[in-house]
Amino acid sequence: MRVLIAEDEVATAKALKLLLEKSKYSVDIVHNGNDAWDYVSDGGYEVVVLDIMMPGMNGIEVLKKMRNNGIKTPVLMLTAKAEIEDRVAGLEAGADDYLPKPFATNELIARIKALGRRSENYTDSVKKAGNLELDGNRYEMRVKDKSVSLSNKEYQLMELFVLHPGFVFSTEHLMDKIWGLDSESDIDVVWTHIGFVRKKLRSLDANVEIKTIRGAGYSLEVNA
Repeated sequence: MRVLIAEDEVATAKALKLLLEKSKYSVDIVHNGNDAWDYVSDGGYEVVVLDIMMPGMNGIEVLKKMRNNGIKTPVLMLTAKAEIEDRVAGLEAGADDYLPKPFATNELIARIKALGRRSENYTDSVKKAGNLELDGNRYEMRVKDKSVSLSNKEYQLMELFVLHPGFVFSTEHLMDKIWGLDSESDIDVVWTHIGFVRKKLRSLDANVEIKTIRGAGYSLEVNA
């Protein structure tokens, strides 16, 4: 399940990302309302977690823009503001749930999981492309009786490719989506991980492959 966290406190956002990734979610983080809107408008998230107080557009403004543009992705408002008026404002703007800080991490995960099941973008934990099965519960790829485990980043790469077969992703796009805008990793980490995944696909005799599109990026192709 893909989750977007919009939180202006960088340390908090990173902590939430790590927490959710340990629970096997694919997570993007942004630190202002304008970036939140850019990411949300691209689509593909099952849940959006919005802080109210952010630079640029605040969380309520982002939420209103989402609903005005027909984006129905479930939204959890996560903020230090716990007054009744703020809860009402968020819910009236179209929020699906509201969790004030500080919060119990297991409650946050439970609420995100519940909202994800209601999302129109919700997909089954097992996704398929060609003869390949990508299992989000086990973090593995399978072809018949063969299987290989995936790291978190490898899984996120494969999930993106499997959900969009034939689509060409630039290296920069993959870097932003998988490692995040504020990652300290070098961009070479993208082709390194693609190399790992290609090796695992070959070990399974999968009839899908990640092809390099010269000058453009990478694409998942299904071979007949």
